[in-house]
Amino acid sequence: MTRFPTHNKKLKDWVNRMAKLCQPDDIVWIDGTDAQKAALEQDALTRSELIQLNPEKLPGCFLHRTAVDDVARTEHLTFICTRKKHTAGPTNNWMAPRTAYRKAKAIFKGAMRGRTMYVIPFSMGPVGSRFSKIGVELTDSRYVVLNMLIMTRAGEAVLRQLEKEDNFTKCLHSRAQLDINKRLILHFPEDNTIWSVGSGYGGNVLLGKKCLSLRIASYLGLREHWLAEHMLIMGIEEPNGHIEYIAAAFPSACGKTNLAMLVPPEGLKVKGYRIWTVGDDIAWMRVDSDGMLWAVNPETGFFGVAPGTNSGTNPNMVETIKKNTIFTNVLLKADKTVWWEGADGEIPADGIDWQSRAWKPGAKDANGKPILGAHPNSRFTAPIVNCPSASFRMEQPHGVPISAIIFGGRRQHLAPLVYETFNWQHGVFAGATMASERTAAQVGELGQVRRDPMAMLPFCGYNMADYFRHWLNMGKRMARPPKIFHVNWFRTDEKGEFLWPGFRENLRILEWILDRCNARVGALKTAIGYVPYPADIDMTGLNLDAGALEKLLEVRNADWLEELKGIKKFFNQFKRSLPPELWQEYKTLQERLKSHE
Repeated sequence: MTRFPTHNKKLKDWVNRMAKLCQPDDIVWIDGTDAQKAALEQDALTRSELIQLNPEKLPGCFLHRTAVDDVARTEHLTFICTRKKHTAGPTNNWMAPRTAYRKAKAIFKGAMRGRTMYVIPFSMGPVGSRFSKIGVELTDSRYVVLNMLIMTRAGEAVLRQLEKEDNFTKCLHSRAQLDINKRLILHFPEDNTIWSVGSGYGGNVLLGKKCLSLRIASYLGLREHWLAEHMLIMGIEEPNGHIEYIAAAFPSACGKTNLAMLVPPEGLKVKGYRIWTVGDDIAWMRVDSDGMLWAVNPETGFFGVAPGTNSGTNPNMVETIKKNTIFTNVLLKADKTVWWEGADGEIPADGIDWQSRAWKPGAKDANGKPILGAHPNSRFTAPIVNCPSASFRMEQPHGVPISAIIFGGRRQHLAPLVYETFNWQHGVFAGATMASERTAAQVGELGQVRRDPMAMLPFCGYNMADYFRHWLNMGKRMARPPKIFHVNWFRTDEKGEFLWPGFRENLRILEWILDRCNARVGALKTAIGYVPYPADIDMTGLNLDAGALEKLLEVRNADWLEELKGIKKFFNQFKRSLPPELWQEYKTLQERLKSHE
């Protein structure tokens, strides 16, 4: 059926078996060349899978629309398939491997008839780096191929690397009939395998992303003593050229991407800071021979949320998506450019919405709700090299050294603007108890607290109790572990107004964090950790209301004692599996809070 451009017997045998199951008309190997990419784009345009955007205003850019019921990750159809249910843990959907393979095979059988199977050899991380992992995705979607060419290092160089090694993640995807009732996203950590069927949405089908780089990689990291984390990596360069790197984890709607590529505020520009974006979503971290934690971003692109992205919230991203970008489920304007709610410029007078319907501003549905031009989870896929703040260390196989790890959440009243944990173990406790309050845009009761440890709740590929233990053990492997901090940009006053402006002003807090890492400033010891003295946060050019900074840094012990009830309930679901060190941190925090009441 096809000529194999590889001598790797394991790979050839697997491709043949999957082709026999899916029965494609043809098999095409992705070589990563510009010529093949251009041919795929043309084919997708011919078949109306893509719409070409204005070549003068958005060169190399395309629009794609998904099925109406296929617009986000389907977490209730996403499973960790391990031999023992305990291995998956209480926070994951579990399915026995034998059952999962049987169910999926029934859907995959003949699913690619009349279609082409594309074979995408890809590397997460620089090809050949000790940090990196190779995957091969089989798919019948040109959209997947074109996105994977942006998000990963794909093609010939990866195949050559596979001639030297025999280990790769086996990734199988088919759109099948795009039937939500026949949709499954299955992870087999013990088999190093991912199967996704019945979806065309990026988060479910770009199998190098959350599926491999977090769910499978977290399991591999447990076995191989490294960390796969849902974290940004950014460098902060001082005027003398010294760069320090931080990694940070935030749940959704907490500004992770905006922080990764922030532009320094006017008040701090005189200091000459420069920000380097290593990655906005995933960090793979290893302990090196110097006893420090080093990190790489395994991806080569951004798969970002469009709504709310503008020159005010993220000017670097606005520049990034001006060329060679695939937009998904946004509004198409008359001039063949795109728009979304919260974009720059005036609201267009009309357009074609994400469901291919004529749209005008102010349009409402039968229930009187506004009809959005772009889906709230509409996306763009753009190369990191487009980003003005892209780090020159992106292809560094050694990675970058991490000075600080930051956890954060969206809390209106509880957590102060920033605090430093007492030590690594206490920092793991802070990460394990991370939480956000639901916003109006999320399903569920407004203000309800949702636990999302290390922002990994949907992405940890095994039992989170073992994941916490792994974090504790990683601390013991380091001679100089990063300091761990917690931030909260979302504290509000009595009227519900944000006390902190956020966005680029957050650099002021990062400056304090690095000052703490380098022992340049002191801090106030509280029951929850070390909090800044207001005078140590550079407020040049930022005029907050009188007393606002003090309110932002206030630790209210009574509120934290109430918080302990929710933490206890969350911990209890892990039963005896939860590391005793976390219960120890719980009890000592309780004692500190009561003694300072």
